[in-house]
Amino acid sequence: MSEEVDLGRRRLLTTATALTGAVGVVFTATPFLASWKPSARAKAMGAPIEIDLSKLEPGSMLRVEWRGKPVWVVRRTPEMLKQLDLATPFLLDPNSDGSVQPAYAKNEARAKKPEYFVVLGVCTHLGCSPLPKFEAADVTVSADWPGGFYCPCHGSKFDLSGRVFKGVPAPANLTVPPYTFLTDTKVMVGSDTSPSA
Repeated sequence: MSEEVDLGRRRLLTTATALTGAVGVVFTATPFLASWKPSARAKAMGAPIEIDLSKLEPGSMLRVEWRGKPVWVVRRTPEMLKQLDLATPFLLDPNSDGSVQPAYAKNEARAKKPEYFVVLGVCTHLGCSPLPKFEAADVTVSADWPGGFYCPCHGSKFDLSGRVFKGVPAPANLTVPPYTFLTDTKVMVGSDTSPSA
């Protein structure tokens, strides 16, 4: 008895078996790969977070949470950057000598890229969250206000680089967390180095 082999049918069965195996590998690998991502609990405890800046307009602020604290990213305009010089004579620590910040943020802009200011939104007095008051001469703060952040709880004032004014209850500048730019429009807060480095 001779058996004829149907090659078309054999190819179909081989292809179907290979595809079924590939789908099985994907379904098996997905939970395994997902387990490598930090959980919500790990993120709350300090795992780095990525922030997309692509929709952040000049002159506006983005709020996110990292380690249970608010993180602000302010996209400063050229006019806002000019206001930094106006505030300098009124600041307690204009050179950020006594501030908590990475070494790359020890400059007037307190930033890697002057356009983007990344800071913890927590007042250094009692941990309140200051309000953004970016407009100069804002009458709700004072007529000589150069723009920045104002904590209405006890009257602490900070400029647009989070530097504290003299004569207010807050003893230090706002804290700049470690961060790095992954791309021109994406920043990672919580780590100074890129994941690929």
